[in-house]
Amino acid sequence: MMTTTDVNGDAIVVPTEPSGPRAVASVRDLNVTLHARDGAVKALRGVSLDIAPGEIVALVGESGSGKSVLGASLLGLLPATARPDVTGSVTVAGHDMVRSSDKELRRVRKHLLGAVFQDPLTSLNPTMRIGRQLVERTDGLPRALKRMAEAGLPEPESRVRQFPHQLSGGLRQRVMIAMALGGDGRIDGEGPPDLPKDSAIDVSYDDEGAPRLVIADEPTTALDVSVQAQIVLLFDRIRREHGCAVLLVTHDLGVAASVADRIAVMYAGRLCEVGPAADVLAHPSHPYTKALLAARLSMDGLRTDSNPLPGDPPNPMKPLPGCAFAPRCAYAEASCSETLPEMGERPTGVGAVACFHPVTPDDAVPVTLRTAPPERPVERTTSEAPPALVLDKVSMSFASPGAGRRSMRLRLKAVQAVSLTVPARGSVALVGESGCGKTTTLRMAAGLSKPESGSATWAEGAGRPQLVFQDASSSLTPWISVLGQVEERFRHRGVPRGEQRDRAIEVLQRVGLDERAGRSRPRELSGGQRQRAVIARALASDPSLLICDEPVSALDASLVVRVLDLLEELRDQLGVALLVVTHDLAAARRIADTVAVMYLGRIVEQAPVDELFRAPKHPYTQGLIAANPTTEPGRLAPTLSGEPPSAVVELVGCPFAARCPLTVDRCRIETPRLRELDGGRHVACHLVDAQPHRGLGS
Repeated sequence: MMTTTDVNGDAIVVPTEPSGPRAVASVRDLNVTLHARDGAVKALRGVSLDIAPGEIVALVGESGSGKSVLGASLLGLLPATARPDVTGSVTVAGHDMVRSSDKELRRVRKHLLGAVFQDPLTSLNPTMRIGRQLVERTDGLPRALKRMAEAGLPEPESRVRQFPHQLSGGLRQRVMIAMALGGDGRIDGEGPPDLPKDSAIDVSYDDEGAPRLVIADEPTTALDVSVQAQIVLLFDRIRREHGCAVLLVTHDLGVAASVADRIAVMYAGRLCEVGPAADVLAHPSHPYTKALLAARLSMDGLRTDSNPLPGDPPNPMKPLPGCAFAPRCAYAEASCSETLPEMGERPTGVGAVACFHPVTPDDAVPVTLRTAPPERPVERTTSEAPPALVLDKVSMSFASPGAGRRSMRLRLKAVQAVSLTVPARGSVALVGESGCGKTTTLRMAAGLSKPESGSATWAEGAGRPQLVFQDASSSLTPWISVLGQVEERFRHRGVPRGEQRDRAIEVLQRVGLDERAGRSRPRELSGGQRQRAVIARALASDPSLLICDEPVSALDASLVVRVLDLLEELRDQLGVALLVVTHDLAAARRIADTVAVMYLGRIVEQAPVDELFRAPKHPYTQGLIAANPTTEPGRLAPTLSGEPPSAVVELVGCPFAARCPLTVDRCRIETPRLRELDGGRHVACHLVDAQPHRGLGS
């Protein structure tokens, strides 16, 4: 048992190792082999895990570690080709999720299980209204409306008439959560079981029924920090009000720390450490867990504080006979590569760890990675050359989705008189909530959209800005090798045919890809390799400016640091300027010299990076920083209240006034202008001189 606190600060007791009879889900010695064209992939190897009613278990690890396969196993969604080779057992509320018929699995999924996936836009049917999709899941409009309200959807009666594309990312994810709550927890009239009298969790299933288990696979990856914090709080409330167990699959240790009761760490298809969240984060026992924590970016740290994991995970088609982490571990001995470690008690006495040399709480020697991170200058001097990009009061609006031909044309004001300069060899980060206008500003900066007013200019005599998108998989042509796609850029530049291949290989090597990786197609590369390939293709056009749209949001912690390091190295070595659009404030702090904060189409604060994080002036900036998850166990980050107002309606006064805790009468009647303060800071707030600074460490 362990004691933690809920969102209201009340003490609750949760189990650390639920026993089989009490577990709502039980996995025993599970082995899963997936068949690919190139061979058999050992996705899961001997995994055992129990999940208790009302418990949140966070499953963390690098991409390809087997997290999603374990989630699919619990949902009964393993490919048909994989089922014959599955050994071990997976049960949910006593139902076999591996060997049951498809009909039985559908019944279990409908009544006992809920699922929330990473990208709700691809999970929802784009041709059906939200209400119809929810009614199919919840068996009736009244219950659908109730679940929508419980999931935090404002005005559910109007949302049911909308299509998925008309909702923001956060609202779409709430729709998925409402659908996940559609199960009634009963099969053939059998109600949910009562919790044992000695249950450590004071929860019960609601009267209308609720699913026994919700699988949430990377539910916050594509969301900004404000919406992410709201979704995390929502999962905590769901388990307390409905008694649902939650398996939270995530690569963000901050999200896991804020809400999970236990953390299970996966590596190369095996669980390497399981224990109470507070204990695992404060005293990691497995060197891999400690390395993951060391690799995570921190907003209150220096640029050199985080260390990327060296090397790459092993080939899942050729699992090592011993510890899979041995080639990357500083503690490994020769015997570690020969013998597979079994689960044993963690040094703290709670939970389990699979390691021959677990790290003890008294171990004063930190985990030293085999390959030290490269030395990078923290301070830079910018070039005296003309700016790489100048946006001068650019504005852009679009026809509102609800505006018909016969009605008055309503315009959604996406960007309003934004001015921004990216110096030569400089780096600027643009941050803000979803829908604030960041992507529209990016499109104007790249020349993909022409501003309705204002102008966008680039440095003369240099290549046009090049884009690096969030989803490298969809950015690359799937049927052409990476080398071929880079060669294509040189061909368009008029490089002689005999030089194209050598030039392409040189660019790939510059971003850390060898010729073998270059000859591969995108699907044959890891997530980090694909992102490097996108950067290489952009560099082949010889740009003076790289515009990166969420370049690391879909990557795990170890890859985030590598990609950001690569962008910094390219900036130092090639003189490429960077404009980075991101919702990851820690990434912005690491890579940017200047940060611009957008809200409802306007820049509300802009300052040198260290000044902005040390002493944010605008209440909106303060709210974004406060909502950023940390690895402090049990810290449920505060969220920005309410939703941004409509960008269609003409607002009077400060657009943030309705959500600001400091609002006064002046804020409601007078729009603040962006004015310059000392130190190169610009702020649009009437109260900037009157309010206290609430920065990091305050």
